[in-house]
Amino acid sequence: MTEAMIDVGFVTAPSGVLVLGMAGWIDYWRELGQPLSERARAVAASGGGHLREELCEAVAVPADGDRPLRVRASTSPSPFDEEPTIAVLEVDLGLPWPDSADRSTLVQLGDLPVDRSGMALGDASGLDAWTGMDDEPADGLADVSCWGRHEDDAHAEFGGDRIPQYGVDGLYGWLDLPLAEAEALAAELTRWRGGLHGKGVAVSLDKHTDFYRFRRAGWHHPLHVGAIEVGGCQVLGIDWDPGDHSIRHRGERDAGQVYPIVLKANEAGQTVMRWTIPPYEFDEEDR
Repeated sequence: MTEAMIDVGFVTAPSGVLVLGMAGWIDYWRELGQPLSERARAVAASGGGHLREELCEAVAVPADGDRPLRVRASTSPSPFDEEPTIAVLEVDLGLPWPDSADRSTLVQLGDLPVDRSGMALGDASGLDAWTGMDDEPADGLADVSCWGRHEDDAHAEFGGDRIPQYGVDGLYGWLDLPLAEAEALAAELTRWRGGLHGKGVAVSLDKHTDFYRFRRAGWHHPLHVGAIEVGGCQVLGIDWDPGDHSIRHRGERDAGQVYPIVLKANEAGQTVMRWTIPPYEFDEEDR
């Protein structure tokens, strides 16, 4: 049976090397002594493969650097809420399948866990510029949001608007504030009636790092996919619903929750990178 694939966006890879990696660790590669781009380039030169050091993992492959690369996905229902989640992710690499290779062959590249912080797909050199959750925002801006028992009182006192996301009304918040203003507001909200566990309002201050921007870009997509520019390249970020991750992917590699990535030929004889996450097997108790 043919899978129903949907377009989820495109990426650019002007360096000729494309990376799919764990978004929570992209910025950490440079802390390990060698930039991600250098590691990825060496692996791509041999046709592609898996990269891993400490908690950082990625797959790197050669790709056409002169045009956008289409990204598609098929879905399966989540055991958490039965909403669609990614079952197969495919990237058209823009390169012909080798004439000498059988088109039915699958080239194994390794496997990857689903990072609870999401996945990043983009140019290897562009991702060298990625700013992680602890970095400062290049645009000097941040968002503030709050929730909890007294969130309506906080809205009445401080203003702010609901920030809608796909399928939900979203939290009260303030977008695109200068960083100093955002920090002052977050501190004032915390002093006013802060605290977790239903005792007041919880407050989040989110600087506009690349890590946060990709998650925000996916707010209105059913699969939490969003496009941002990093290092002059278009990158796709794939956030993951925390409930689905907890049920299906918790523990990640240490728990054996890893999923294969291959290169394959499509019907037109072009090379495709394919990441397959098996659907959850529901039983009667699940339903």
